[in-house]
Amino acid sequence: MMKIDNIQFTDLHPSLVDFKAEVLNGLATQPKTIPPKFFYDQHGSQLFDRITELPEYYPTRTEIAILQEHGEEMALLLGKERWLLELGSGSNKKIRVLLNALQPATYLPIDISKEHLLQSAQALATDFPKLKIHAICADYSSDFQLPCSNIPNEKRVAFFPGSSIGNFEPSQAQDLLRRVAKLLGPKGALLIGVDLKKAPNLLHAAYNDAQGVTAAFNLNLLSRLNRELEADFKPTHFEHYAFYNVELGRVEMHLVSKISQEIQVAGQKFTFAEGESIHTENSCKYTVTQFQNLAKAVGFQPEKVWVDAAKLFSVHCLRVN
Repeated sequence: MMKIDNIQFTDLHPSLVDFKAEVLNGLATQPKTIPPKFFYDQHGSQLFDRITELPEYYPTRTEIAILQEHGEEMALLLGKERWLLELGSGSNKKIRVLLNALQPATYLPIDISKEHLLQSAQALATDFPKLKIHAICADYSSDFQLPCSNIPNEKRVAFFPGSSIGNFEPSQAQDLLRRVAKLLGPKGALLIGVDLKKAPNLLHAAYNDAQGVTAAFNLNLLSRLNRELEADFKPTHFEHYAFYNVELGRVEMHLVSKISQEIQVAGQKFTFAEGESIHTENSCKYTVTQFQNLAKAVGFQPEKVWVDAAKLFSVHCLRVN
């Protein structure tokens, strides 16, 4: 990466995920599972970018619209000249809206992928030449210390967009929120996107788009296993299956075996019965009250929530007690 004057970089050397071990352990359990974080090889990331632009997939455009409509109000509530932490450096679309509204003193993108983090920081540094950027390579889902620990707590604002919190089971989500509260300290603030419960047909359409992009995204996981773990999956022998589990309040994504078959992964054999699935993702949905109660239980106080007119998505401002 070329040197740019307004970028500082700190590598906290987060532990690398053991891809092979997690996949083998997940396939050995009943029911079989593979964590959704493994969707995002290069092609998977490209497919997800396409998903965010699909007519059926409302979360990305709805969250951006909320940020655009209410950015000034967010800035008044949070204050300008803050230190803005982004948990997981995404595609930059949302953070650009927030940077324009909040005009932070320093922007601190936090991501486990060093290469992606630096590319993202470089793009923003070029477009926001007066913005101080301190990129931090770290795993935000684990405990870590900010390298610039002299930031007053009340000036710390974290941004966690995209309803990524929904990929965690409620108890796991609370564990993550506890870590974020610890990172921010008392009086620190969190701005977080949360997908709302809604009519099952809208959720079904969002995860089963007519163009089949979400299906390709799910099935691409098998191609990655073939390439990186010497597996012998035949993706045509599996099909994408996503549905809304009303009882658990979450969309589940699965890869369902169309036939009885035996698969090898990294030298180990796994059998699939016809109709057996690999559970690849959960996306938990909340009511505003449900999420606020979840956050209050781990030390946050809800200050404000913004919801679109169709009540599809919410952005919450939470303050650490």
